[in-house]
Amino acid sequence: MLSDRIEAKWIDAFANVFALCKVAPGDPVAVLSETQSRDLNVQLALLALHRLQAVPCQVVVPTPRQTAPVPVRSTGASQALHGQAVAVAALKASTLVVDLTLEGLLHAPELPAILSAGARVLMISNEHPEALERLLPDPAHEAQVKAAIRRCKAAQRMQVTSRAGTDLDIVLEGARNAGVWGWCDRPGTVAHWPGGIVVNFPRAGSVNGRLVLDAGDINLTFKRYLERPVELVIEEDYITDIRGDGTDAELMRRYFAAWGDRNAYATSHVGWGLNPGARYESLAMYDQRDTNGTEIRAYAGNFLYSTGANEFAGRFTEGHFDLPVRGCTIALDGDAVVRDGVLVTG
Repeated sequence: MLSDRIEAKWIDAFANVFALCKVAPGDPVAVLSETQSRDLNVQLALLALHRLQAVPCQVVVPTPRQTAPVPVRSTGASQALHGQAVAVAALKASTLVVDLTLEGLLHAPELPAILSAGARVLMISNEHPEALERLLPDPAHEAQVKAAIRRCKAAQRMQVTSRAGTDLDIVLEGARNAGVWGWCDRPGTVAHWPGGIVVNFPRAGSVNGRLVLDAGDINLTFKRYLERPVELVIEEDYITDIRGDGTDAELMRRYFAAWGDRNAYATSHVGWGLNPGARYESLAMYDQRDTNGTEIRAYAGNFLYSTGANEFAGRFTEGHFDLPVRGCTIALDGDAVVRDGVLVTG
């Protein structure tokens, strides 16, 4: 367990990221948290904003009652703002919203109204600040991520294969393409820290094939390295079969089924990690309460397949898996951008 005390170096880290977000003296900045948020990160955010001479406003809402049939983790679909009209108004009036909710606002229904009012939103993942310090955004990553977004926008199809047996065909035409490099500096934009990833939200009926999670791959919802392979059969976006023996396959079958919601089986987004500083092995170094695993989504060369909410395909659900897969070759219209788990450069 890491010590939950304020360190000057962590205030420095938060201040550096807020500076990349172009926080200026006098800027009204809302720090959004809920009653179960990591208090250490809330305090670091406030201290860093004061250092930059911004005008922080702390917005704290109660963590919602549990309504899901199973524990919810890392969905990006926080429900903390449901019915919180006054809180949403305060966020809309801010230049920057520092999002420290447990699940994050990425898929929250209130996010579009906040962004359309001109606020920008920085989601700080629910990590211990030791990890955030280590994963400070690198300005050089912005160009790399933007180049990956352009390639996705220009492509018609993504093909994903691996020696373990993955063979996916994904239609990118009509998909929503996005990327994150760790900060946001323009009104109406959203980013998360840690960053370094490109993702695509395919339109309905665009994903078919099979995804093989090999031993050593990661199920981030369970914060667990797989011990035995699991094969997911995907038809018209939906996982229709979960093949495999042992604990990993059984955990996935039970978690999917618990929702009683077909959309929990559907594709949310697909993409790949671009952050050379993010470490595959980092999940082994933290207690579960000290990590949200965002670093694992971003480690360079992983293929990230996620299930759950995809508003661009007209689907919403709290059921969610993030599955970073090693050793894949990812091709856009036949041109590899990742080969056997290694980024293709040049």
